[in-house]
This record gives sequence, C-alpha cells and structure tokens, in this order.
Amino acid sequence: MNTLGRMTISQAEEQLINLLRENARMPVAFLARRLGISRSTAQSRLEKLERQGIIEGYFLRLTPSYSENQVQAHLLVTLGPKYTASVQSLLRRIPEVRTIYSVSGNFDMIVMVEACSIKRLDAVIDEVGALDGVERTLSSLILSTRLNR
Repeated sequence: MNTLGRMTISQAEEQLINLLRENARMPVAFLARRLGISRSTAQSRLEKLERQGIIEGYFLRLTPSYSENQVQAHLLVTLGPKYTASVQSLLRRIPEVRTIYSVSGNFDMIVMVEACSIKRLDAVIDEVGALDGVERTLSSLILSTRLNR
C-alpha cells in the first residue's frame, strides 16, 4: 500500500498506473490480462483512481518521428522576489511552454520549451528573458530522449 496524503492505493493500483504510463490508451481488457484480473475489476480500479483524483486524465504522446522535428530545451529561470505568480501567468500564455517546474537551488523555475525550429526556440527564450520579473535564464538544448514514461 502506498499512501498519498489521505489517499491510499494498493500495489495492484500502482501496477495499473505503471501500465497506463506505458500507454494510456491500452484497452481495459488488455490491462486486465496484464494484471491477471477480470475486466470489471480493472474497470472499477480505474474508476476509483479517477474518483480519488489520482488519475486526472489521459494525455497525448507524440511519435518519435514527429518529436524529432521539434526542438526542445530546458530553460532555467531566476526570478526577482515575489514575481513567481506573475511570471507563471505570463509563461502560460506562450504556446511553446510545455511544463513549468518550481525548483530549489540557484534557479527558481525550470521551464520546458518545445518549438518548431531553432529560430523559434531562440525567439521564445528571448521572450521569456524579457518578462517582467525574470532576472536571468540559462537554456539547455535537449539532444535526445533516453527514457520517457
């Protein structure tokens, strides 16, 4: 059993979550077979995880052939005091911003950016650096993905 705050999930539910990480579109019958349980048991476990808010939704994963044409980068961002909320709000408006992490250490955020070209990525990095409250950025281009669960 794993306790998440006030939510407790069983080992079987953790296994179900791990299978969904591989492919969130797996049919329930296939999930049931992989877990060695009935289809109705697998369906009820999925519904329970959704009701508890552990599973919020099922997401799109793009093929490597599409992703290879995209340019991705980690953008480490240092903010001025008390600018976190406003910068986050502004970052959400930039379509190329995929994920925003709040982190500890020398930087305040890691922003995952995905653009259609180096030129567009450069423009996005400049756009982020020009936001009110952003003191410094450091970008790191992603060359390849070795594991994506």
